[in-house]
Amino acid sequence: MTEETIFSKIVRREIPAEILYQDDLVTSFRDIRPKAPSHILIVTNIPIPTVNDITADHEAGLGRLFTVAAKIARQEGIAEKGYRLIVNCNHHGGQEVFHLHMHLLGGKPLGPLVT
Repeated sequence: MTEETIFSKIVRREIPAEILYQDDLVTSFRDIRPKAPSHILIVTNIPIPTVNDITADHEAGLGRLFTVAAKIARQEGIAEKGYRLIVNCNHHGGQEVFHLHMHLLGGKPLGPLVT
């Protein structure tokens, strides 16, 4: 069984979050510790712990992460200048919450990711 996460509780609206988008596959909300003027998380509604746990059954939801990211970037007014999408996997990859999610960051120049 997949472990319960704070993101699962946000998806079910059991704890408050500034939800920007929700459908049957994904939920999007503002990060509570933003690293950029726009820092939004887009999570799968079904808990998938890491990228390593993805199966072919998850493809529709994973595609939706990207279409929702583009939609929200337009809504945030950052689509034209650019933004960054990040998916972390496991501890060395920087993953803190083990529920698959994408970070959408923008609103300022972000510079190189790794030097």
